[in-house]
Amino acid sequence: MADASSGSPSGSSTPNARFASQAHTAEDLLNEQTYGLVHLSDFRKRRAEARELSERTGQDGTPIHSGTATPDGREPATKSALKKRKKVVRTGGLSFGGDEHEEQNESGATATRGAAPRPDTPAQDPSGPPPDSEAAANGATAVKKRLRPNTSLAFQPKAQTKAALLRDNELKDQLRKQYTYLQEAVKQTDFMLPFTFFDGKGSPGGSCRMKKGDPIWMFLERARKVGADMAGRGDRSKKDWARIGVDDLMLVRGDLIVPHHYDFHYFLVNRAGGYNQQPIFAYSAEPTAATPPQLLLSTSQESSKATTPQPETTASSSAHLSTASTRKQVAAALPAALPDASLEGYLDDPSLTKVVDRRWYERNKHIYLASLWEDFDPARDYSKGVRKDGEGNALFYSRR
Repeated sequence: MADASSGSPSGSSTPNARFASQAHTAEDLLNEQTYGLVHLSDFRKRRAEARELSERTGQDGTPIHSGTATPDGREPATKSALKKRKKVVRTGGLSFGGDEHEEQNESGATATRGAAPRPDTPAQDPSGPPPDSEAAANGATAVKKRLRPNTSLAFQPKAQTKAALLRDNELKDQLRKQYTYLQEAVKQTDFMLPFTFFDGKGSPGGSCRMKKGDPIWMFLERARKVGADMAGRGDRSKKDWARIGVDDLMLVRGDLIVPHHYDFHYFLVNRAGGYNQQPIFAYSAEPTAATPPQLLLSTSQESSKATTPQPETTASSSAHLSTASTRKQVAAALPAALPDASLEGYLDDPSLTKVVDRRWYERNKHIYLASLWEDFDPARDYSKGVRKDGEGNALFYSRR
């Protein structure tokens, strides 16, 4: 009986060349790459590369394909390596061209066709849309999404056009004029300022009716006249006040010496304060009952004039005449000036305001109470300061 291995081609022990592996081993690759080498260093280099390829083949499980080596001895890239090097297309990004969208659609369609169903994936509902259409719709939505303004914002800035800037400037100018007119009316408001003459001991002085826009030197002049009148009525202690000038007088409010060139309105508007967190002059910076009504009326008329456009010259002149007549009528109907008892400051403590002879102060400024006085500094915050005497010693008590 003939041997079965030699009878049939399928059962023969000789391997068929069609079923032989086309992959080269590391030894075959080494033999091919070392043919014709002259130097030992080249041989060792090829052998190290062959061993590295054989180890990598054993780890990855991919055969070593034959091919022409590169000039530096490396094997050309395989198809799997070329696929990995393909550019990864991002989805959902902002784009302005159509080529990228087409590449994304083609890559998405290829991935969808090539994906095989996994055994653990649940069956899809036949009534619902197919998964390919959903993926394509999601991809198309992500690609076509564009940046748009957020309409959910509560406040959106307006465009700064030329007309808007002009309106803003007109509004600012109107408010500035209105504030200026209002402060001019406040400066004409009357108030009372009681005071005492101080020359080591406080002597009764009197009270002066002042306006909030008057300077300090005007108050000192009126206080000097009050002292001269008192001396003329027989008070001999005030005879020196009739011969003294305004430049030789000082106004001491609390423990601060107020310079002559300041006005009362400055302390009211800036809310200047002294020690013990008390204002230097505790009067109102707003219109009161003592404010002239005609000034407030002119303020409202000026503000309305700024808001309404002026038509023609004749109309403006007639409006001016009507305004003048209105002012005359208001002035005729104005009540008499308010009495002193109803003005601000009438019931203030006179000892807070001292009228002092400067020559006496220069001789006795090292003696208590004059040793506590200091010149007013507008840049200093007296509410956080520490009170000291003339020698720089801190005072640990509060004198009211």
